[in-house]
Amino acid sequence: MPIIQFKNVSKSFENGKDIALKDASFEIAEGEFCCIIGPSGGGKSTILKIIAGLEKETSGNVTKPENISMVFQSGALLPWLDVEKNAELGLAARHPAPGGHQTPDRGAIVRPFIDMVGLKGSERKFPRDLSGGERQRVGIARALAVNPTVLLLDEPFSALDPKTTEELHQDLIRIWQETKKTIVMVSHLIEEAVSLADRILLIKNYTIEKEFKINLPRPRRENEAAFAHEVLQVRREFFK
Repeated sequence: MPIIQFKNVSKSFENGKDIALKDASFEIAEGEFCCIIGPSGGGKSTILKIIAGLEKETSGNVTKPENISMVFQSGALLPWLDVEKNAELGLAARHPAPGGHQTPDRGAIVRPFIDMVGLKGSERKFPRDLSGGERQRVGIARALAVNPTVLLLDEPFSALDPKTTEELHQDLIRIWQETKKTIVMVSHLIEEAVSLADRILLIKNYTIEKEFKINLPRPRRENEAAFAHEVLQVRREFFK
């Protein structure tokens, strides 16, 4: 059984006048790394928000697990909290301390994930002291700390420079291979999707129009002919 399944799912606003998603159907397997790409405003983020439970479909059927966490574009850190406390926010929201009882040692839970994303030794730094890539690493650590069944990423590297993006690509693949999480990521870059994903879903006209299975071995290198071929296949459908 797929871990996520959309069957003829539509989403509209303002009494059906503003369409965000139309009759979209797809499945995502457990442990899969899936990227969703498509033109701006085409419904990519709507799919992610429905999976996350931030939006409710207007019609159709959605099957998904309960424990889902999301990484946003900017890391979404609170500036008055240090790295460790920001990484604890998901745990604090899901597992608040009972009244009159000792607060759970959330730091002990999140520190291994801070290490996993390469920020060991930065636990007491504040967001103002971090680079854009480091802030995004904190967001990933926070999302992993709640031990989600599915990890969602909404264009997480769009504001970063190419070198930092490449480093985070490598780290994300390593984390995915170590944790065996199901990852669903929205991207606006075809090359990024081909570099990371097992499968790419192309959304156009508010629905899933095409999917591509990416069978390239990892690590994937953009200067190789097989990589360029996959990018070309996706690009042809994207701009059709």
